[in-house]
Amino acid sequence: MTRNVDTTSSSAPELSLPAPKERCRLREAADLTHEQVAAAVGVTAATVRSWETGRTDPRGRNREAYAAFLAALAAPAAPATAPDHADTTSDGPAGTASAAETPRTEQPAEPASADAPAAPAEPVAHPAAVPMTGPAADFDALYDHAAPALARQTYLLTGRRTLALKAVERAFTRAWARWPEVATDPDPVGWVRAVAYDYALSPWHRFRRAHRRQDAPPADPADRILLAAVLALPTRHRRTVMLYDGVGLDLPDTAAETEASTPTAGIRLVHAHADLADRIPQLAEVPPEKQSALLRDLFTALRPAAPLDPRPAAAVRGGGERRVRLWSRGALGLTAVIATATGYTAMTAPTHYEPPQSPGQSVSGVPPLSGPQRLTEPRRQLQEKLRADPEAGPARIAPKVE
Repeated sequence: MTRNVDTTSSSAPELSLPAPKERCRLREAADLTHEQVAAAVGVTAATVRSWETGRTDPRGRNREAYAAFLAALAAPAAPATAPDHADTTSDGPAGTASAAETPRTEQPAEPASADAPAAPAEPVAHPAAVPMTGPAADFDALYDHAAPALARQTYLLTGRRTLALKAVERAFTRAWARWPEVATDPDPVGWVRAVAYDYALSPWHRFRRAHRRQDAPPADPADRILLAAVLALPTRHRRTVMLYDGVGLDLPDTAAETEASTPTAGIRLVHAHADLADRIPQLAEVPPEKQSALLRDLFTALRPAAPLDPRPAAAVRGGGERRVRLWSRGALGLTAVIATATGYTAMTAPTHYEPPQSPGQSVSGVPPLSGPQRLTEPRRQLQEKLRADPEAGPARIAPKVE
């Protein structure tokens, strides 16, 4: 049975905001990016884009902060500075909150489905933009910001420490190999997160011997119950809960990252909350509208049996470069072998056409060779007559009267 979540807004009067097109115009006039506005207001860059397109509207303290920011942009000669409330628990410089460590973002003004819950209107804090001085420094800054949070998220998705760390390392290795594309992506943390989630949740890991044994459960009984409840969810529900409740994405962004429609993502979220409430006593005691906040607190408090310490960024970057060099050398070696075989074939191949020999045909009717045949009676008499007659002389040709 699904639960309907109350989507009514606060009773306090909401501040008036400019039209969506005017919001976009003010930002472009100030020569600011979506990431800079998101860092100033304390939301994600995707949320700012939703506000400027009119798909969603801010509520609560997010609305107050956004209204004040736009007012500062509209005021003449008023610098648009970011407030000093950035939190260092962000999922990355693109403004995506860390798993189970950042507050909730806002929800759309109208739910897409009756079963789709809307998140509480609480602000999400994000760090200020990290200064970038080059590709390697940019990658290291992104890794230092996002790797610890992604390691925790993938651990909650899989329950395996080794697989979680490997998924994070594989995602950042691929990001470094395609760094121009990742660096220009509007949400680089989301790009890396999608790769890490796909690798961590791949069904092929079940056939690997290294992942057949279960990791040691957390020491705290409450953490063991939470982790077991999350791992009991279907893969799609597990990913939806992690993005919505852990990372802090709103429902449309969660649906986009899980490649589903917004109503489908909402239904998955409702069913996932119901399944978790059946397995977690703490979650069953709170009303549905407060389950997201409680899940976020539980994710934050969970402590694995072993620490989740990703390798340094330089080691991951160097390992990716070494892997690329090995693959390049392997490709060059294979190309050289193919070229050598082709040259040898060209030198030893015939220069003219040689028709193939026709296949042999069976011949019938020829008696087998088995020695002299047995003499018949007339032949025997002839042989005796020849032996009795003289061999030479006139008598040989003279007729004989018998």
